Amino acid sequence: MKRARIIGTGSYLPEKVLSNTDLEKMVDTNDEWILSRTGIKERRIAADDETTSTLATKAAQRALEMAGVTPDQIDLLIVATITGDFPWPSTACLVQDQIGAKNAAAWDVSAACSGFVYALSSASKFLETGAATRALVIGAEVLSRIIDWEDRNTCILFGDGAGAVVLEAHEGESGILSSHLHADGADWKLLYQPGFGSRHPASISGIEERLPYLKMEGNEVFKIAVRSMYDVAIEALTANGLTSRDVHLLFPHQANKRILEAVRKRLELRPEQLYSMVERCGNTSGASIPLALDEANRNGQIKEGDIVVFDAFGGGFTWGAIPVRW
Repeated sequence: MKRARIIGTGSYLPEKVLSNTDLEKMVDTNDEWILSRTGIKERRIAADDETTSTLATKAAQRALEMAGVTPDQIDLLIVATITGDFPWPSTACLVQDQIGAKNAAAWDVSAACSGFVYALSSASKFLETGAATRALVIGAEVLSRIIDWEDRNTCILFGDGAGAVVLEAHEGESGILSSHLHADGADWKLLYQPGFGSRHPASISGIEERLPYLKMEGNEVFKIAVRSMYDVAIEALTANGLTSRDVHLLFPHQANKRILEAVRKRLELRPEQLYSMVERCGNTSGASIPLALDEANRNGQIKEGDIVVFDAFGGGFTWGAIPVRW
């Protein structure tokens, strides 16, 4: 059967580093408080002239270069983001133009921190059925533009960045083994951005009420995230006759260290089986998994035949897992 195989990875992080010490000068917090609760030491912040599409474009170009694929050979381009350049057109269309992928259909996926997993699942179906030959999937966020920098409970968590993969239809054992996606909209108010959409259109009063900024009930999100990420990882492994012992690396959504450690322990994984860069990047939402994947791949930490698992949870709520044989 045809599988969607990852043949190239790429990523991009803005140059500006915002450390915990820097945050001490902005809100009532300190390095020890942030580190003990989140495991985050620093995060990257986009420059004034950088947008989600420019970050995505740089990650995409690096992935294409690794894959040895030219932009005009891409049939399908999907960007996972909740911080697009505009409400519309899609950020994917902007990236398509910026890289010259003139033959690619292009659209965005909005599934918050699960966005990359959702987008990867969508692209894989096109390749498995023969509807496309090569796809470019990108997770990109400029979360610093929707963060309330006066809210110490949320501003310490998030950062900007982009990661990308190039997929190719392949007849063989390697590639995406299956995808497992879930959603539950009942708890949407625990993690969301109130404005500005059709429910709360743009207004001066909305700005004064800080509606454009992310809102989160952290403790409740933590509990649901750990349970959901564990359950869907087990679902994905079981569907393929695998166990946690077969996993070379788990790439979870990089929310914070406490969530990652809780999931790892419930899955009975050794510390070295979990790949984390949250301490250096913070929570980059849909960009977090492809960012970590590219770093591990370029460091030679994945070899042919290894089983890696992508495991995510995000606002909506949405969650999902994808096991891959490298």
